[in-house]
Amino acid sequence: MPVQVIDGAPETLLPSQLQKVDLKYLQVGCDQANKYFQGTVILFYPLTKLGNGTEFFKILLQESENSCSRTSSINILFFGRLAEDCEKVVHQGDTMVVAGFNVAKSFSANEDDHHCCQLEVSEDAGSNIYIYTKPYLVTTSETASMPVAPKYTYTPLNHLKGGTIVNLYGAVKFFKPPYISKGTDYCSVVTIVDQSNVKLTCTLFNGNLDALPKIYKIGDIVRFHRIKIREYNEQMQGITSIGFASLTFDGTVGAPIVPRTSSKLYTFTEEEQKTIEELRIWAASNLSVFGPTAKLSGVQPMLFFDLTCQLLGKAEIDGSSFLLKVWDGTKCSYPSWKVLVEESDLEGDKVLIHRLRNLTVDILVYDNHVQLAKSLKVGSFLRIYSLHSKQASAGNQADVSYVEFHLHGGTCYGRGIRVLPENNPDVKELKAFMDSVILTESQNVESTSSMEVDGTFDNLSYQSYSERCQQLSVTVLTDHQHLDDTALNTILKSTVPQQYRIRAKLRTFKPQNLYQSVKLYCSKCNSLQEVPDGDDFDLILRDSAVTAPNPEVHNALWYDSAVWDAANQGQRKIVVHFVKHDELLQEPEDTLIMVEGVTLKEIRKLSRRFKCIIPVKSTKEDLELLDLSAPFLLQGKIWHYGCKQCSKQKTIQSLSSLAIEEQPSWEPTEIAKVLGIEPLQYVFVMKFTLDDGTGALDAYLFDYEKFFQIPASEVLTSNLLQEKMEMIMSMLCPSGTKLDDLPWLECFIRSYNIRDGMEQQVCYQIFDTMVAEDVI
Repeated sequence: MPVQVIDGAPETLLPSQLQKVDLKYLQVGCDQANKYFQGTVILFYPLTKLGNGTEFFKILLQESENSCSRTSSINILFFGRLAEDCEKVVHQGDTMVVAGFNVAKSFSANEDDHHCCQLEVSEDAGSNIYIYTKPYLVTTSETASMPVAPKYTYTPLNHLKGGTIVNLYGAVKFFKPPYISKGTDYCSVVTIVDQSNVKLTCTLFNGNLDALPKIYKIGDIVRFHRIKIREYNEQMQGITSIGFASLTFDGTVGAPIVPRTSSKLYTFTEEEQKTIEELRIWAASNLSVFGPTAKLSGVQPMLFFDLTCQLLGKAEIDGSSFLLKVWDGTKCSYPSWKVLVEESDLEGDKVLIHRLRNLTVDILVYDNHVQLAKSLKVGSFLRIYSLHSKQASAGNQADVSYVEFHLHGGTCYGRGIRVLPENNPDVKELKAFMDSVILTESQNVESTSSMEVDGTFDNLSYQSYSERCQQLSVTVLTDHQHLDDTALNTILKSTVPQQYRIRAKLRTFKPQNLYQSVKLYCSKCNSLQEVPDGDDFDLILRDSAVTAPNPEVHNALWYDSAVWDAANQGQRKIVVHFVKHDELLQEPEDTLIMVEGVTLKEIRKLSRRFKCIIPVKSTKEDLELLDLSAPFLLQGKIWHYGCKQCSKQKTIQSLSSLAIEEQPSWEPTEIAKVLGIEPLQYVFVMKFTLDDGTGALDAYLFDYEKFFQIPASEVLTSNLLQEKMEMIMSMLCPSGTKLDDLPWLECFIRSYNIRDGMEQQVCYQIFDTMVAEDVI
């Protein structure tokens, strides 16, 4: 049998002529007929088929003798019947012996940091596979098991070296709950320490949320297998590598040693149980195991704390904030705000929410936490990290205060949400306490005064909104003064299309790099496109310069031509065609020229002297424009482009009609018209997230120069204008400023529908609004 599952040491059952080979001696072209390789299965991929129908199976084996070496693992490729048989019996952690293999170059070695070779095995090559298994010792009935328990070596944190892949144990000193990274994977950041008092920060990525460590609090114990160590700024860091796996254990001394993991296959020995117990005792004396946790009854204003609670209800507020209604069985000692939502928008048991209304608090989560908040199941138990309790006053009643709860955006200070399983010790304790709460008693102590306060808070958003609207705005309106202010939550529920006058604050804007807000717009087909890069224009110019100018199209009745050789560039010819007026040449600052054979650097020099420049190339019969990917006209530092889709180009001869006019102005719109070009306009396109206290919405700014009072066509070439625009945006939306402290914007917005596939989407656009003069 080519694949054998055996009991006992594999060396005793192998043919005597076989000799063991180490990875460091494997090379392409060497005779491996009497050699075998032995390693531990650390990763395998699903069985698949190649294009020719051959079964294919891939395994990653790690050489146990050199497990810390950078190239201690190698890919084994199985083909045909051998792939099918091996896939049925192999498990992670198995010891595997491969005999009768071919050595080939690995084309993925540079990407996966494995051995530069790979082993290829098949029945046709006479390969034999031996898989060594043995019974696994289970230390607790709750611990999953697997057939193999290979001996792993664990590296102390003070012995780490860059470029190695190691196994580690550590106590959690700091962590960020998993969050969605800039790509598609989830990310978790964990800092661990051990008895060596050395800390290691690990950045872990995985497309599967459950595959990341299930860490619930500071002091938890983690075990990382096959984590890659790299050196950065003279410090060691840990990152995930292929085959990375983790176990997490409660760090409480004396608690059951039950690993948290989504994997059904892992090893755990009695020796490792001793390691965990020792690390627990050390962490209890050397770490602040108990973080800033608090019960609602003990919450003070202006506090950041961790809250363990149960989710009773949830509702979407807007695209960047989400409401969670939670309780922990205790009553907040301060009146807390109630976020206004429609009853139909609130998900949860309405009867239960009403019964527990004096024990629940409303939490608003923002930005990157919204997606996770939407996925939470009502009734689940949560731990919310770095929750902010903020004191606020009830509108005009400065002597009446209440507490707001916010989970701000970002992941600083470990900010985030984690769902706790029902078998978690903290959840068990919380459930027992909740069951003991006598709800009727907690409701009967409600006084008339507290009911009046609740009524005050129910109308809080509207009172605050009305009061704040008395403040001055940093924008002014240029029309439609008859319109009254409308709250954003009203707009969000209104029919489309309509126009509104609003007062709101600019919470965020995109793009953050303001130069990226400048686009090219075609008013005929309503298309938007990016402003082409100067390098693209230079390439078009150089391509056109390859064709030699045609002397037969020089010196027409309405233009004179001049030709000279490009400096130090051999055969390249530069031609300038000077457009005449009344058969006379004008002063350079009033002259339109057409140029051939120039580079970008040369055309920029010419644009400093001449009023207008049209890049052209010569054909057998006439001059013609370049491809419309290039500007059809350069006017100083401003480049004018045409729409490829809408333009119907005419010959260059059409320009002669402008040359005979009494006073040719060479305006871009006139030049475009006679050449049959639909001009593209420079516009600002930005997305503003506006918030007025009752709701928030995204509104698009689509503007030529009115809003900023800066021409969009000049921003890209003027550092002064770019600095002015940055100054304006820093006034409208100061970085790091709380929402309450942001300035007010008075705007007109219109609602409209757009079609996205088969569905319609409501959008909003700012119009007839400009930045106030004192801001500029």
